[in-house]
Amino acid sequence: MDTPPIILCPYDAELYGHWWYEGPYWLYILFKKIYYDESNFKLITPSEYIDKYPNMQISSPCRSSWGANGYSEVWLNQTNDYVHRHLHTAGDRMCELAYLFPDAKGLKKKALNQCARELLLAQSSDWLFIITNGTMVDYAKKRIKDHIGRFTKLYEQIKNDNIDEEFLKDISKKDCLFPDIDYKIYL
Repeated sequence: MDTPPIILCPYDAELYGHWWYEGPYWLYILFKKIYYDESNFKLITPSEYIDKYPNMQISSPCRSSWGANGYSEVWLNQTNDYVHRHLHTAGDRMCELAYLFPDAKGLKKKALNQCARELLLAQSSDWLFIITNGTMVDYAKKRIKDHIGRFTKLYEQIKNDNIDEEFLKDISKKDCLFPDIDYKIYL
């Protein structure tokens, strides 16, 4: 081969602490072993590999999933299909905000970052998985509704240049996931 081969081992982060409790520790031990033992390979991230070897063959794998029946039926079916229109609208609006305000500062930047956070929380595959499996359905629906609702309220406030600082503070405390998120990822 013209370039060294790469083996990619992706892990669904949802598994850690949810189904595969020892997963993070297992990875820690694996990386220590690779570091301290002699091995005939090196660790590299996919982006580092692409930077180092930018010319590569492109492939288009078939769509598949670990979910039931090997495709996305768990996340898109008659029990949860209504959610996707709201997620797509919010995703489009997030991109719109990022393009409208590429250099936001202060309160506006905080609001844009919280919009990105709310969108990611609404897009969590857990909610659709829960609805499909019929466990805690009301909770999952409430979480989707809450995150889309918060996102939409902030979207309107940002567009109207009328951000409710107390509302933003309150929801930022409730969901402080990804404290270093940068809304510009949607540019």
